[in-house]
Amino acid sequence: MSIAAQQEEIVSEFALFDDWMQRYEYMIELGKSLPLIAPEYKTDDHIIKGCQSKVWVHAELEDNKIVFTADSDAIITKGIIAILIRVFSNQHPKDILAADTTFIDEIGLKEHLSPTRANGLVSMIKQLKMYAIAYQTQLTS
Repeated sequence: MSIAAQQEEIVSEFALFDDWMQRYEYMIELGKSLPLIAPEYKTDDHIIKGCQSKVWVHAELEDNKIVFTADSDAIITKGIIAILIRVFSNQHPKDILAADTTFIDEIGLKEHLSPTRANGLVSMIKQLKMYAIAYQTQLTS
């Protein structure tokens, strides 16, 4: 499924909920389905800088697509990274780099996060795109 299709699906899912308490509960559920990072990657090298809680992300290139795994020590943050990984995992680096993240605004996520969580969200996106830059460079060299 393309990045745009994943984003549309997430926007549709979030539209099913009437209020933000339900959406937070849904994010927590999404966090439970997160492809978990292997214990050997839960190191400082894999922590996303700029997040208040701890978020670890690992990326591997498989068949020219990046596969992300992650974990967090906070349940809401785990839900946020789960949404991002659902959108960006199993995608080609160039597609990740070209993708916009307006779906985050469409579901109202940024405006319903505390300022520190919103900064963490930006840091997570930046880190996923940094992995894409690294792998894109590797593929084209």
